[in-house]
Amino acid sequence: MFIRGKKTALVTGASSGMGKDIAKKLIKDGFQVYVAARGVEKMTDLSALGARPLRLDVSKEGEIKTAVDTILAETGGVDVLVNNAGFGLYGPVEDIALDEARYQFEVNLFGAARLTQLLLPSMRAKRAGTIVNVTSMGGKIYSVLGAWYHATKHALEGWSDCLRLEVAQFGIRVVIIEPGVIETGFGDIASNNLLKRSAGSPYAGLAQKVANSIANTYGHGTGSPGTVVANAVSRALKAKKPKTRYAVGKYAKMLLGMRKWLSDRAFDGIIMSQTK
Repeated sequence: MFIRGKKTALVTGASSGMGKDIAKKLIKDGFQVYVAARGVEKMTDLSALGARPLRLDVSKEGEIKTAVDTILAETGGVDVLVNNAGFGLYGPVEDIALDEARYQFEVNLFGAARLTQLLLPSMRAKRAGTIVNVTSMGGKIYSVLGAWYHATKHALEGWSDCLRLEVAQFGIRVVIIEPGVIETGFGDIASNNLLKRSAGSPYAGLAQKVANSIANTYGHGTGSPGTVVANAVSRALKAKKPKTRYAVGKYAKMLLGMRKWLSDRAFDGIIMSQTK
């Protein structure tokens, strides 16, 4: 049974991957943790560790409101909100229906925004709290056929920066986590959907090359474990003055550094070389 007064966190997208690792780390750090995802049945292991599972599709206003009402009724709010839920929509701009693109924004941006809106009042009342937004190195760089995914992550970066300035006066901190290549199901889902969407398209050849590149990059134990992201979240929460951004995982710091110092044309060449 969760109680008021104890450090409380909410982690979205906690049914797998980085979200599950973040939840486990926060439980270990002494938080009472609400874990939220569409598939509650995939969080039984977290429940066994003491977490409180909540069914939550972050694209649905009703489910967001129900989850927040539950948290407010039981604990009065959270000390930490980790907006981690998200997915990658890959495909040519010409081939992706705008309804699909809007859904990408609903999950990757507006779901986090709505949760933040509803949980901010209790943080303001305590004049304390931390909002952790998991973006991606893809929030600063770009890749072939990833227009809508990168658009959401770039948006979440800018939204987070503005939010940080707004809520600092209330003692609330905003931290951005920028994962690189992490061993999750991201690669398989992105490449499989890319190939289905672009079958018979003028971009089919390019889509196959990008899918091959994704397959070579993700999986096979070549990426970093999700625990590196969880550890970064933990460090940020323990820090008296956390960094604004934590770039963690394979390629994150390297690619962000290259994007910062290379010209657009040079960076384009490096990204396109992955499709040859």
